[in-house]
Amino acid sequence: MSDFEDEMDIDVQPSKDAIQFSSDKSSGKTKRLTADLPVEAEDNLPWVEKYRPNTLEDVSGHQDILATINKFVDANRLPHLLLYGPPGTGKTSTVLALARRIYGAQNMRQMVLELNASDDRGIDVVREQIKTFASTKQIFSMAPSNTGGSALGKFKLIVLDEADAMTSTAQMALRRIMERYTANTRFCIIANYTHKLSPALLSRCTRFRFSPLKEADIRSLIDHVIEKEQVLIQPEAVDSLVTLSKGDMRRSLNVLQACHASTAPHPSDIQEIMATLLSTSDVTSCLNTVNTLKSTKGLALADILAALSDQLQRLTVPAQTRITWLEGLAEIEFRLAGGGSEALQTGGLVGVLRNGCELMGENDTPMAP
Repeated sequence: MSDFEDEMDIDVQPSKDAIQFSSDKSSGKTKRLTADLPVEAEDNLPWVEKYRPNTLEDVSGHQDILATINKFVDANRLPHLLLYGPPGTGKTSTVLALARRIYGAQNMRQMVLELNASDDRGIDVVREQIKTFASTKQIFSMAPSNTGGSALGKFKLIVLDEADAMTSTAQMALRRIMERYTANTRFCIIANYTHKLSPALLSRCTRFRFSPLKEADIRSLIDHVIEKEQVLIQPEAVDSLVTLSKGDMRRSLNVLQACHASTAPHPSDIQEIMATLLSTSDVTSCLNTVNTLKSTKGLALADILAALSDQLQRLTVPAQTRITWLEGLAEIEFRLAGGGSEALQTGGLVGVLRNGCELMGENDTPMAP
């Protein structure tokens, strides 16, 4: 990029009657913030976004980092920031909460440019969107009145999420923009791995490493979500969820929401289906039992097949019977995946299991290991 640039432009306060063009490149790829959504839309959000902290006080863990950032804001001396660490540790939430503290929820849209650098990763984005946004200066401070008119309100904020996916050429161009427009713009760079960022960028930022969250921090938010969403879950399951999350808050919330929304068959229902199919020779009675459980419990045949095949493999049966069952269940699953009728395939399921039982003979019954 050339060192001879035009002098920076000045933003004027937008008029309420100003016409907004849909082709405006400066806002075409920016994300819509959760705080701007209406209440009814927030109810349909993924829990990761619905329970994203709105203030720095709500961010879980990393109290030492949050205390340092608060000192920067209180002293009106915010440097360029680089937040790095594993996914789901609160990097993006911290930056968005910081922006809300500086500008307030109402002014974030025009004072904050948030780009996901894994999508917008080329030099064209740096030269057009980022440079255009950074080269304009606000006439009036956009700090909310309740902060006493913080001097940081006059700075614009550019948030580059997943910046380690940017090309090396784009990083070099970004370095020059950070130097030239420091007078009115601050950059917050978020990355998972610092070794993918150029040393020139690293030297211009104050670095904070977000380590995996402690189990106590994850459990605190999980318990809050369970109470708010009225999730029925055993304490042992919560312990397993916290342990398996491995410090990733996003993973724990996604798994919790997926389990809450799932309609997986209960083990007792599978045991009832298997006992009926193995012990009852009347095919019509077996079919009625399976259909009744499907309708009353809201079970899908695909889920029944997966759970039933796991239970059948634990039984001690002759090899020919086991082969018949596995081949038949695999064929039914293939037909279901291809769009076959679930009602017909339910009948096929009954037939497959009864054929395997007839191969064993009337006097032989499967035995659990």
